[in-house]
Amino acid sequence: MNPQDILRYVDSLHRDKNIDPELLFQAIESALQSAAKKQYGEESDVIVSISRDNGAIAATLAGEPLGDDQIGRIGAQTAKQVIIQKVREAERDALMLEYRDQIGEIVSGMIGRADGGVATVNLGNVEAILPRSEQIPGESLHANERVRAIVFEVRPSGGNRVRVVLSRTRPQFVQRLFEQEIPELNDGVIAIKSISREPGYRSKVAVSSEDQQIDPISVCVGYRGSRIKAVREELAGEHIDVVRYDSDPEILIPNALQPAEVDQVLLCDMIGRAIVLVQEDQLSLAIGRRGQNVRLASKLCGWDIEIMTNSVLEEQIERAVGGFSQIPGITEEIAQALVEQGYLSYDDLSVIEPDLFMEMSGLSEAEVDRIVETAESNAEEAEQAAAEERRVRRDQERTDQSAPAKTEAPAPEAAAEEATAETAEAESTDAAEGDQPAAEVATETQEATSTEEAPVEPADEASEQEAEEGEAESVESEPVAEAMESSEAEGNKQEG
Repeated sequence: MNPQDILRYVDSLHRDKNIDPELLFQAIESALQSAAKKQYGEESDVIVSISRDNGAIAATLAGEPLGDDQIGRIGAQTAKQVIIQKVREAERDALMLEYRDQIGEIVSGMIGRADGGVATVNLGNVEAILPRSEQIPGESLHANERVRAIVFEVRPSGGNRVRVVLSRTRPQFVQRLFEQEIPELNDGVIAIKSISREPGYRSKVAVSSEDQQIDPISVCVGYRGSRIKAVREELAGEHIDVVRYDSDPEILIPNALQPAEVDQVLLCDMIGRAIVLVQEDQLSLAIGRRGQNVRLASKLCGWDIEIMTNSVLEEQIERAVGGFSQIPGITEEIAQALVEQGYLSYDDLSVIEPDLFMEMSGLSEAEVDRIVETAESNAEEAEQAAAEERRVRRDQERTDQSAPAKTEAPAPEAAAEEATAETAEAESTDAAEGDQPAAEVATETQEATSTEEAPVEPADEASEQEAEEGEAESVESEPVAEAMESSEAEGNKQEG
């Protein structure tokens, strides 16, 4: 192998592929050494070195130098293949390093294919993929269309290839779009403190300003909404709420729940819960469609937010104190202290920190463990009872919906007899005291009461919000007394 050819080869790869010359020299030395060992034996002590100045090759076998003719017989073809492999690995490593530095940053590329939901994006020196799960719901991507996304993941894939995964659903994508449209963010005049997002539907962005004379919300929105409009267009029309950040949760939480008006915020530091009190007419607005507003506000602020009215809170406190007091080992004073810290259900009590509970109550570790076990058991029973009640209600709803479809038109004679019977029934009903039989009134009253008293665990209620479209219900903890009443009712059913 001609020394001058080696120097030219290294210089060419360095300029064309941006590969470190030292790395190439080491790759060639390693290739020649591997080829020499194939000739002289794998256990042979062969050392090959290349001069960085003139490209001259020097080799030794067990300390004895090898002549040029011996080096030439080592096997140039084998060395060449190893060199090519090393160059490809170097190219892969360079791409890995380049795109790993860009994780979380926006890149722009041309869509090559968009088959089966997965889109390939040509970034110039690599072909990235944009999976369906990382695309904004509802958007449609087409070939030869330019698209922007953030680099989400970079990893090697099959030999010397690099797999770059893009995303348009991450909160960082919203932040990078804001930074591109709002120069004040890059200048440090305003700052984005936190972002919560449900891609394709809604995002909340909390912003702040070091200068009290600058309104960060107005800066982000722009003149006649021009800046925020540009971001929304890139996000396929996703609604964006820009709110003012504050380090005080009692100020930040009402800001995050806008446009709803908040009366009071009660913070329960031990469990990270914030109870937000609103008027009755603001309840559905604060919760949002399918709980979206309160869910995004919780992510934005880092607090588990529960929306309720004053009357509901008072009722829950009363039931919780009474329910906790019935657990062996818990006095009314301890129950009151638990409620003041935001524990309003058996489920809350089952996850309390034992050390904090012992410090608060003065109970021993054994007593605390026994109370927690009892709370866990009661929470499971209440959850099963609530699930069974929902199942029965769903079955009844399906039966009510299918009944009209299965009813056949009666024959003329049967219709006449039915009409006569209905007339007689109507006359007897009119003659009775009131418009409705007392038995039916009592039955409906009982059903309404049982519906109001039926306990609902937080996770189950969240599932019910997803199942019942259009209803916005508060994600509240189950009252303790309600859970106990539900368990007793279930027991009565089984005995009956």
